[in-house]
Amino acid sequence: MDQYKKEFIDFMVESEVLKFGEFTLKSGRKSPFFMNAGAYVTGTQLRKLGQYYARAIEAHFGLDFDVLFGPAYKGIPLGVATAMAISELYGVDVRYASNRKEVKDHGDTGIMLGSNLKDGDKIVMIEDVTTSGKSIEETFPILKAQADVEIRGLIVSLNRMEKGKGEKSALSEISELYGFPTAAIVTMADVTEYLYGREKDGTVLIDDARKAAIDEYYAQYGAKE
Repeated sequence: MDQYKKEFIDFMVESEVLKFGEFTLKSGRKSPFFMNAGAYVTGTQLRKLGQYYARAIEAHFGLDFDVLFGPAYKGIPLGVATAMAISELYGVDVRYASNRKEVKDHGDTGIMLGSNLKDGDKIVMIEDVTTSGKSIEETFPILKAQADVEIRGLIVSLNRMEKGKGEKSALSEISELYGFPTAAIVTMADVTEYLYGREKDGTVLIDDARKAAIDEYYAQYGAKE
């Protein structure tokens, strides 16, 4: 496993973004872990987060693209922080864009924030986590309505690796439906492999009992990639 992935897993735990226990998801599933990207709240956290996204984007998609698009609302700070990190780490300037939830009819009008899109723009989309693909379903037509753009890929922070609408993961379903690749900084398999039996601040986050709970969860809800 790449070192930056191990560091990112530690970072999620330290930021209390990734937690273990028993959680009821919006879907009604009882999950032994929960990720809340809204817990990244400080400037230091956002700077680090942007750097991890930048490394993953470079590793999976390269840097030959023009615009980093973050769907409203959580994608907005992710896109800004990552665009800054790409400039800082690689010396490459990419533009940032997002959508508004409502069309603005005065001042800076329209449905877009940040950079306007132009024909031929190559776009990478950025999100926190994708469980259903709903936000992409909403924003993909908006992007295509702005200009004749090419989507180079979608990057998320954590691939939960569980069933989406069908038997495959939401990321796989998005890739098949829209025809562009998807990737994550880390997968839940990476998280389990790295944290299982590992002591952190005097506590083993994934001990035998929790590992069994995770395995049971995936036996029921795990995606067939």
